[in-house]
Amino acid sequence: TSAWWGAMGWADRRLPALAALFYGALAALVLLGVRDVLFLYEENRCSMTYMYEYPEYLKIKLPKKTARRYPAYELYLYGEGNYAKENKNLLLTGIPVLFLPGNAGSYKQVRSLGSIALRKAEDVDFKYHFNFFSVNFNEELVALYGGSLQRQTKFVHECIKVILKLYRDREFAPTSVAIVGHSMGGLVARALLTLKNFKPELINLLITQATPHVAPVMPLDRYLADFYTAVNNHWILKAQDLRNLTTLSVAGGFRDYQVRSGLAFLPRLRQHDSALSVVTSAVPRAWASTDHLSIVWCKELILATVRAFFDLIDENTKQITEDPKKRMSVLNHHFVRHPAKIFEENPDIFTELTGAFMWITVKASKWTYSAYNDSDGKYFTFPLASHRKSCSHVYCENSMLDTSSWIYGCMNSNSSMCLEATDLSWRAELLPTTKVVILKLQDYPSLSHIVIQVPPTAGNKYTLDCEFFKEDSRTVQLPVTHLFSLGLSSSKILLNSTGLLYNVQLQQFNQIYQAFKIYIESHCQSLKERKPSVYRLHVPWSHEDSIIVAKVPSFTEFSAKLHIARPRNDSRVPELNIYSSSDCQYEVSNTNLFYSYYPSILVFQIIRFHAGALPVYVVSNILLTYGGQLSTLISTGQCSEFSLELVRTAKPYKVEPLISIVVFLQGFNWFREIWESLSLPEVDTAVLSSQDAWFPLVSLILFLFGTGIAYWSGVFFSTSLRLFSSLWLTLIRPTVLQEDNKLITPRGLCGVFSLALVSWTTCGAFAVFIMYLQYLFKPVRVFMTFAFYFQDSDCSKETSRNSSIHTVKNQSSMDSTSKATPSLSNSTTIAEAVNSLKMHVTILNLFTWIVLLNLPSLIYWLKNLRYNVRLDPDPCRFTAIILVCILEVLMNSSTSEVKSSKLLKIAAKVPLPLSVAMLAFGRMHLYKVPHFVTFSLLLHVLCCIV
Repeated sequence: TSAWWGAMGWADRRLPALAALFYGALAALVLLGVRDVLFLYEENRCSMTYMYEYPEYLKIKLPKKTARRYPAYELYLYGEGNYAKENKNLLLTGIPVLFLPGNAGSYKQVRSLGSIALRKAEDVDFKYHFNFFSVNFNEELVALYGGSLQRQTKFVHECIKVILKLYRDREFAPTSVAIVGHSMGGLVARALLTLKNFKPELINLLITQATPHVAPVMPLDRYLADFYTAVNNHWILKAQDLRNLTTLSVAGGFRDYQVRSGLAFLPRLRQHDSALSVVTSAVPRAWASTDHLSIVWCKELILATVRAFFDLIDENTKQITEDPKKRMSVLNHHFVRHPAKIFEENPDIFTELTGAFMWITVKASKWTYSAYNDSDGKYFTFPLASHRKSCSHVYCENSMLDTSSWIYGCMNSNSSMCLEATDLSWRAELLPTTKVVILKLQDYPSLSHIVIQVPPTAGNKYTLDCEFFKEDSRTVQLPVTHLFSLGLSSSKILLNSTGLLYNVQLQQFNQIYQAFKIYIESHCQSLKERKPSVYRLHVPWSHEDSIIVAKVPSFTEFSAKLHIARPRNDSRVPELNIYSSSDCQYEVSNTNLFYSYYPSILVFQIIRFHAGALPVYVVSNILLTYGGQLSTLISTGQCSEFSLELVRTAKPYKVEPLISIVVFLQGFNWFREIWESLSLPEVDTAVLSSQDAWFPLVSLILFLFGTGIAYWSGVFFSTSLRLFSSLWLTLIRPTVLQEDNKLITPRGLCGVFSLALVSWTTCGAFAVFIMYLQYLFKPVRVFMTFAFYFQDSDCSKETSRNSSIHTVKNQSSMDSTSKATPSLSNSTTIAEAVNSLKMHVTILNLFTWIVLLNLPSLIYWLKNLRYNVRLDPDPCRFTAIILVCILEVLMNSSTSEVKSSKLLKIAAKVPLPLSVAMLAFGRMHLYKVPHFVTFSLLLHVLCCIV
């Protein structure tokens, strides 16, 4: 059947080979970036949380009014074994915690927190315990459809009232509820404070897990965008009123490709100092990245959360403390810097060094002690007077990971013994294999000695190391590879010293688009067994450190990437902290990530940070191509092929410079005032730049990616139509094609009215999808007719390049074919049919992306159909009605009607400014994309009429 493809201009591909290769390379880069985001991250180092008894979920009876208003939602109480049986009568005496699941999340995800908290309560003989409640949101897709977020928020408010009523008349009745929200559940919890009748004192602690606080991952409808705007604006404007609410946001790190960690950082407000944002890779005792689901069951993280819960309890009220400072101290203790000691609200500043321990004075600048089965305790004292002039810091590490104090500061300058000392163990920091303390001598001018306590070991084996050093001698600078190095540059340093600690400053490493690998190779003088080395990438402006433990000697590599860029008023640089073995040499080098294929460096970061904007660039390219086809129709009278027109028309210099000029001018007050007076929204590029999420060349690269995706999606779409029509042709003989020049028929009017009714009474996306299937049959039927005609006429071998057809040899065959397809009797009619077909394919290509962008609301509607037939609110109800009317007309249109229109020149020029506007205002608002396409198609309809 290749001849009838040639008759329509499809067989003769004039697309240059270089262009095809270029678009193939772009598509390959996109796939490579997707692969990097989805698969190239650290292995899962989390342990699974297991229940020791069978989990049970007791359904809480809600007031009739609440149950009737929210029929799809439920409230449950978690329990196990005897604890579950005791709570069936709901005589609760614990501390209430409410768990809110996220997008498509289950209420049963509370079991990890509930089970670990129950085991912890058993350890303290139920002196304190927690009651974990969980809300069933019917696994709604709230990350894709924002219409139910407000409804969920109001239901949670009702649940809090019901929970607090369960504790009425109890001895220690709670007045507030702690909330743990996973994913979008955390945002719903924040939204509670925006409700008019909500009392802020009902919540005193909020912990969010992998919640996108800054912006939605995919802003597919205006309800989702408006919800985010309302919540974030309220938290900014009412920050002073939130001081009594302590908020912790925990991000999953690079394993979580659904919600990047940069979105999970709470806004930094001077007035709101009771908020904390951390990445799981930096959480003490966890030190592991989690994916979007494992963050709710990661045992190491759950243990840290439950320990924090129990440390937050006020012994007097038996509830979570009302003191915001204590709450922040507890969260910092468990999630930021753990000193390897049990939390104390007011630790003793001074302590007595008692016990019949031996006192030993150490004057050396470097000291190591190994303890094993020592029956006698020892105190090692380090006089500071001899070190203050030559050294600036003292560093000590202890491999015994118990919670007792071990390092002190003494102020007795005239004695080698110290009866009363300052406990410096609170200055220590817990690492995976050791606990370390770094003291700046200048900060402790009154101290005369440092004292290290070595208790009797009783069979335990551990080592202690201390050294005095000058900071400059242990700090080296390593320039990182820059964006335009093309993978050809690298830096290397050699650490020859025999110290215990090195700080490698990574110069000019402050932007999210930077990505490279750090290689650390250790060489040791002897082959004796050594403690492992600890490498930590420390980011000073956010809690997103990553830690790796490596054997010695070894060759270690890890990726260096940032979750958020350095703030503009911050001059600090990230550091690579090397906690080393004293007799080993370390070689540190860096090179661009994925050295062998450098382009994936930038692609990885672009896909990770801006993949959600790709549909805007794809539709923008298709819209430019559509405008180019209309222009070709004016100049030549023929509609050009999609792929050829895409190469000719879709150029980034047509759209990007204008957006850049507008963003530049918005820096001037006079232009900003004019812009605001016109009630124009802020350009998305400016918003992304203010969030430090925009970096050089990203828009150009995204546009090129969009071009490549548009090209290959067009090829795939056209090929699929042909194959489907060929398959259908083998099964079904095509029906008679009636030549009908009417744009609107009575049957069409009935169809429009029916689909409009469907859109109004059920779901707009459903009506759009039905119309899409109906329109999809148009080119399929034309393809079938062409194929059937050329097969029957036996003239396929004589088909020329310009779609002309020679005289038919078999008159009877021609007569029978002309009855089926009377419009194919001459070359002019065939050329018009081919032009119309090409235009229909392009419109269908545009329409396909509209359907894809509206698909989430359709899925949401289908999933909740048993509760409500009508989707309310519906983000695309009115757009769907307009689209149904437009596409009904376009489906019956042809290029011959459009060519004679007076509005064709306007319709051909409009797609360019619409593409510019789409990129300016649609990158962070995907729901606006169908509006631009609809307006362009509306002009096409007017061209068919006027």
